[in-house]
Amino acid sequence: MAAHPETLAQRDAWILARRGPRNAVDPLRPWAFFVENERSASGEIVPVATVFLTNRECPWRCLMCDLWRNTLASETPAGAIPAQIDHALERLTPARQIKLYNSGSFFDRRAIPLEDHAAIATRVRAFERVIVECHPALIGEDCFHFRDRLGGRLEVAMGLETVHPEILSRLNKRMTLDQFRAAADRLRENDIDLRVFILVQPPLMREEEAVEWTARSLEFAFDCGATAATLIPTRAGNGAMEELMARGEFSPPSLATVEAATEYGIGLRRGRVFVDLWDLRAHRKCGACHARRIERLQAMNLFQEIPLRISCQKCGGLS
Repeated sequence: MAAHPETLAQRDAWILARRGPRNAVDPLRPWAFFVENERSASGEIVPVATVFLTNRECPWRCLMCDLWRNTLASETPAGAIPAQIDHALERLTPARQIKLYNSGSFFDRRAIPLEDHAAIATRVRAFERVIVECHPALIGEDCFHFRDRLGGRLEVAMGLETVHPEILSRLNKRMTLDQFRAAADRLRENDIDLRVFILVQPPLMREEEAVEWTARSLEFAFDCGATAATLIPTRAGNGAMEELMARGEFSPPSLATVEAATEYGIGLRRGRVFVDLWDLRAHRKCGACHARRIERLQAMNLFQEIPLRISCQKCGGLS
C-alpha cells in the first residue's frame, strides 16, 4: 500500500481524513437492539439479546472500522449506558444471554464510565452469560471487577482480525499477536471466556490467500483458548476502504470464500465458529443461489455442522 502512511500518527490522520459524517445518535438510546438465537457452548440453541450501545468513539483508528458512524464525538455521560440498557430490555423478548456491544471497548472508561459498572451489572444480573467486547490492551482490573458483579458468566470478545503479521500491523490496530495472546491468558487465568473476531479477507490481502489466512487465524484463536470465533466478511463503508478498493488493494470476500472459511473452522471441532451474516444478506451477487446459501450458513451457525454445498447453474457456486 504505497500511498498509505507508515507512522501511527500519519495513519490516524489518513483514515480520519477519508471519513464521512456520523449518524445522528441519542446518548440515552442504544442505536440498535434485537434478540436472535445462537448455539451455546453446551450445544443448546438459546435466545441472545444484542444491544448496540451508543457511546464515545473508540480511541483506536482501525483501517477497516466503520463502527464510529454510530458513536458520540464526546465522552459518554454518566448514567447514559444504564438508561440505554433499560430502554432495550423493556422492548425485547426474553433472552438467556446478552451481548453489550459498544463499537469499541467496554472497559474504555471514556466510553463506558466506570461509575456505571455497578448499575449495568444490576440490569444484566439475570442473564446466564454477559458478552462484551474489548481491545486486548484494556484487559485488566476493571474487567475482573466487573466479572465479580455479575450473576452469570462473563465472556469477552476481542478482535484478532488476522494473524498475517504485515497486514495486522497495517490495520492500525496497534496490537501484536503476542499482546493478544497475553490478554487471552489473563482472561483464562481469571475464569473469563474468550470470543474472537476474525476478518475474512481484510484489506491488503489477495483473494486467493483469504481462506488460508482465515484458517491460520482460527487456529491461533483456539490455541489462545477461545470458545467461540466469529468470522466477519470485511466490508467497505468508512471512506478509507473505498479508496483501497479504487486502488485495487481491497475487495469484499466472495460468498464462496466465506463458505470455505466457515467450513474449515467448524471442521476443526475446537470451538464454535459463527459467520456474521448481517451484511451478507443484503449484498446479493447471484439471485439464483444467494438466499439458499445464506440459509445454509445460518444453519451452520446454529448446528455447527457442514451441509452439502448449494449447487448453482448460474454462478457455479463461485459468487
